[in-house]
Amino acid sequence: MSAKIITITREFGSGGRTIGKKVAEALGYDFYDWNLVSKIAAESGFAPEFVEENCEDASSALPWLFRAQNVGGDLSDQLFAAQRNVIWQLAEKGSCVIVGRCADYLLRTRTDVLNCFIYAEEEAKKQRIIHEYGETEVSIDKRLKDKDRKRKAHYQYYTGRKWGRAFYYDVCLDSGRLGIDACIDTVVSLAKSFTCTTPKEED
Repeated sequence: MSAKIITITREFGSGGRTIGKKVAEALGYDFYDWNLVSKIAAESGFAPEFVEENCEDASSALPWLFRAQNVGGDLSDQLFAAQRNVIWQLAEKGSCVIVGRCADYLLRTRTDVLNCFIYAEEEAKKQRIIHEYGETEVSIDKRLKDKDRKRKAHYQYYTGRKWGRAFYYDVCLDSGRLGIDACIDTVVSLAKSFTCTTPKEED
């Protein structure tokens, strides 16, 4: 039995999005990444621009800011609830690959999910960022640090887990050493041979 759902958690610049997309193509699965923004916006009632800015990169400081601006509730929590609902709906709908958005945590009680973490050494990530996104006025070191810092803060705030800790994933792959194609082949192979298991308990 193959894994029905594959989640891709990734460091900025590691190529995780590319790997996820190619894995989905190879398996004939639906692929969800930026296209989740419109779905979460529709579920939450927030503007797509707001969702794109805060859905994954919200820092630990944002919940306080939202509470101060929204007496009727915490906007950050509302957004996360909408994100959870959308991801569960997509998982129920059919086989898919989901990139980021705390999907590994949100689907933790399912037994048909293969959770992957993609990382790489700093130099490999820098080269990929420049190649994929180009140079900007912000230094490459700052871009790397800020992006992953926000992802870690958001993930750890809502999951209580340490972002990138191997225990929470079925496979962790160094895309810099292995190469993008090898990572794709590995995830596809693992997905095809996946056996449903009981969810991991928090240690």
